[in-house]
Amino acid sequence: MKRILGVLAALVLTTTVAAPAAQAAPAGHLDPRPSTTKLAFELQKLHWLSHGRVQVGKIGKSNEGRPVWHAKVGTGPLRILYVTQQHGDEPLGTPAALEFLRQVGTGDANWQRKLRSQVTVDIVVRANPDGHERDWRFNYAPDADPEYGEKGKGYDINRYHDPAVAPADNPATEAGLVQRHFAAFKPSIVVDYHMQGRYRGDDGREITASALWPTHPDVKPADVDFAKQLTVAAQRAMDAGGGNVSQYPGGDYEGIARNGYGLLGTGSVLIELSDMGPEHEQAQIRSALAAMLAIAKSAGDGSVRKIDPAAAEQIPPRGAPID
Repeated sequence: MKRILGVLAALVLTTTVAAPAAQAAPAGHLDPRPSTTKLAFELQKLHWLSHGRVQVGKIGKSNEGRPVWHAKVGTGPLRILYVTQQHGDEPLGTPAALEFLRQVGTGDANWQRKLRSQVTVDIVVRANPDGHERDWRFNYAPDADPEYGEKGKGYDINRYHDPAVAPADNPATEAGLVQRHFAAFKPSIVVDYHMQGRYRGDDGREITASALWPTHPDVKPADVDFAKQLTVAAQRAMDAGGGNVSQYPGGDYEGIARNGYGLLGTGSVLIELSDMGPEHEQAQIRSALAAMLAIAKSAGDGSVRKIDPAAAEQIPPRGAPID
């Protein structure tokens, strides 16, 4: 531990001499699958490099005792919660979250100070560390016989956010941790980052990501509209960077995070990055980052409220899978 702290201190001393704008410049190659150890190191490094502006903690432990980390940046009144890697084999939202924290938290450019004054962004960084270790979708609960999941493996965490189920009664441990964290943090916006297969739109172009708002019939119309506005803000940012975003064909089950947190009165959005292969991973990470920044900036300055929610319905359908 002393060695790690020494390395971090050296990083702080060498980094603080750089100009604020340089600190926020895009990083080079981003590790698409940081190990459990490296993720902890990177989060603590961000805390040091940001001089405490990035606050790091644990929302609890996984079934195997691994930390479920969260990191918070900003002091503004609008609260935003991002969640990455509920499914352990869908990793690319996690490095995007690390880069978001670096860009927003470690510099003092005007846009950084302004954004931090407008929003408080809290990120559950890798909600499913046990699934990550096994490179599978589920958490680790081999004795369970889950309604949603796989017997002998574990629960599909993203089916256990039903607001009617108390965290203490939630059989999917990590989903219960996210529920508790949501209740303590009280965000107005929740964005859940996942990954999907490869698809082609009706125009023949490959889909790079898909997005969707709450579709449960009991979500209040005003909250659905807000989620649609956020979806459009993310879609436009991702498309501007060379993406091709479609509507995700999701269901209305209340246990899905997109629906569960919509039922609790937030603007709740799902973003699914397409798994386009190793050669596209860096672009996909940066696409997720663009969505994170666009949602935070447009929500923080209020411009997202000027988007016509009906524009979300014009996002094209996902199309057929690519074999």
